Amino acid sequence: MYKSRFENQDIDDLFTAILKLENQEECYRFFEDLCTIKEIQDMAQRLKVAKLLQNKISYQEIGKETKASTATISRVNKSLIYGAEGYHLIMKKLKEDEE
Repeated sequence: MYKSRFENQDIDDLFTAILKLENQEECYRFFEDLCTIKEIQDMAQRLKVAKLLQNKISYQEIGKETKASTATISRVNKSLIYGAEGYHLIMKKLKEDEE
C-alpha cells in the first residue's frame, strides 16, 4: 500500500471529501469554493502537460499548446519519471473510460 510523505488527517479529510463528489457540476462547485480560479487552471494545465508528455510531444510544442513554462513542463516530466505514479494512474483510468 502506498504511503505519502505528506499524509495527515487534514489531507485525508480533503481527499475523502473529493471522493464524495458525484459529477462534474459538483466538482466545479466544490473546487470554485476551495481554490482560486488560477489554482484550478494550473492543475488542469499540469494534467494536460502530462498527457502531452506521455504522447512524446516536445517541450516546445507543449509550451505552445498549453502556455506552460519550461519549468512547469520539466516539473511534470520529473513527476512522470520519479513521482508517486499518480499521473500514470489517472491517465490509465481516463483511457479506460474512453474505450
